[in-house]
Amino acid sequence: QVQVVESGGGLVQPGGSLRLSCTASGSFFSIDAMEWYRQTPGNPRESVASITSGGSTNYADSVLGRFTISRDNAQNTVYLQMNSLKLEDTAVYYCNVNFFGTGGFDDVWGQGTQVTVSS
Repeated sequence: QVQVVESGGGLVQPGGSLRLSCTASGSFFSIDAMEWYRQTPGNPRESVASITSGGSTNYADSVLGRFTISRDNAQNTVYLQMNSLKLEDTAVYYCNVNFFGTGGFDDVWGQGTQVTVSS
């Protein structure tokens, strides 16, 4: 059983910053890619950023240059530093963790954390 817990969401003004965290715990042999997604009402969940176990990163065009994804492998934690936030960044942000466990390769989602950008 693997669980992920997200934190760090909240209310921020346009131009402000927030840092999201996501920590995986439970029974697994290794963690592979860790990713952040976001979703707004009525829309599908979209990928924001991803990072491999080796540290390679990928970003959605809409956040490139403003968001930075990083990870601490020793703590099984992934971060999303969000700077220069815009109104359109408002969404529920979800963490997705890919892992290798006793059942093979699998993935798990966090419960989501709300980010609201508003003046």
